[in-house]
Amino acid sequence: MGNRRIILLAHGSSDKRWCDTFEALAEPTLKAVSNSSIAYMELAEPSLDAVIHEGVAAGAREFTIVPLFLAAGRHLRKDVPAMIEGLERATGARIKLSAPIGENPLLGQAIKDVVALQLDQSTGE
Repeated sequence: MGNRRIILLAHGSSDKRWCDTFEALAEPTLKAVSNSSIAYMELAEPSLDAVIHEGVAAGAREFTIVPLFLAAGRHLRKDVPAMIEGLERATGARIKLSAPIGENPLLGQAIKDVVALQLDQSTGE
């Protein structure tokens, strides 16, 4: 396996339906991007901790976390960086935290397209 891993990070939920929705959203990326995986911050598996440790055990030393969050709140400003610091110390890996996907203008365009599709479907009834 390659040395760099991409981790799509979601908050997590104890509700399996929430996790199923997230996993369906992540699937096109997981299929298209080699060495990518999903992880949850809390309440669901696999945890970020487990994904990092598995990657390190397989020889990966660099990870990029792409948070599937709409904006950076307390979790992305404090909790996740603290988790990353602990994981880097424990594993020797380098872990980069990207901006949340909500900060990328492409997501705003995708939302506009979904809304337009919904409008088209509702006027076609």
